[in-house]
Amino acid sequence: MSLGLSSRFAGPGLALLAFALFSSHDVIVKSLGGSYSPVQIVFFSVLLGLPLATLMLMRDRTDGNLRPRYPGWTALRTGASVMTGVCVFYAFSVLPMAQTYAILFATPLLITLLSVPVLGERVGWRRGAAVLVGLAGVLVVLRPGQGAELGLGHLAALVGAFANATASIIVHKIGAEERNVVLLLYPMMANLVVMGLMLPFVYRPMPLADFGALAAMAVLALIASLCVIAAYKRAPAFQVAPMQYSQMIWAVLFGALFFAESVDLFTILGAAIIIASGIFILIREDTANVSENRPVLETRTRTDTGTYPRVSGLQSAQSEEAE
Repeated sequence: MSLGLSSRFAGPGLALLAFALFSSHDVIVKSLGGSYSPVQIVFFSVLLGLPLATLMLMRDRTDGNLRPRYPGWTALRTGASVMTGVCVFYAFSVLPMAQTYAILFATPLLITLLSVPVLGERVGWRRGAAVLVGLAGVLVVLRPGQGAELGLGHLAALVGAFANATASIIVHKIGAEERNVVLLLYPMMANLVVMGLMLPFVYRPMPLADFGALAAMAVLALIASLCVIAAYKRAPAFQVAPMQYSQMIWAVLFGALFFAESVDLFTILGAAIIIASGIFILIREDTANVSENRPVLETRTRTDTGTYPRVSGLQSAQSEEAE
């Protein structure tokens, strides 16, 4: 009995661990963001993630080359991933962690909207209503016109959420036919080139301790990604995917502990509305004959910043190695 119970909770438990590690990753992003441009943080994050990407490329047994089969979609996804990385890192550096997460949690709602024109998904009135309610939750968090000061950080978080949704939906569109190494390397190399060109204008000398923090970010992202893979192997997607919202708990705790942040009622209320809408969409996609593509439920990682390999990429590499 106890073995069966532990097995039942193994998947969600690993997912909770993964998103705790991702939140720790974001603490480092925020702490470094007070001293360095997001351009510099993204650049060195990619640089430290490249050895793993190269290892995955060496293990790919698929015949072919690095020319994308869908160059247009690949270019759009690459641009979206680059935009996501710099916007999300900037948002974390200037906004309270809980507020940043609350806005980024709108990504599943945007994925649902984009699935209609991109995937031909038919969204019924229930999921449509959930999207509208969730977007209303975003307005509660931002509360425009109610005395709240909206700045570039809020805009960056919104742009990051939309860009991430765009990158995710394109993976669903072409992922079955496009080589995984193309989906993996193009965003990372684009980040390296674009941020590298901008780096001379924003670079600040980085002491060894801060560079070590960047290395810790890469390690945390890798371990968290492996935990997500293990979680999906042990539990169905509808049990694992909602665990991403546990990041709000860590945001409140870490924000108070490391940055003396407090969370106002509007952020909590808006986040609750957004999370409830996202969970409802996840449940509806898991219902038979409701969604053909399950775009939100099958998004197996969190924000795709193009700074480290995606979970699905790591999963494919593991599967190929096991064959």
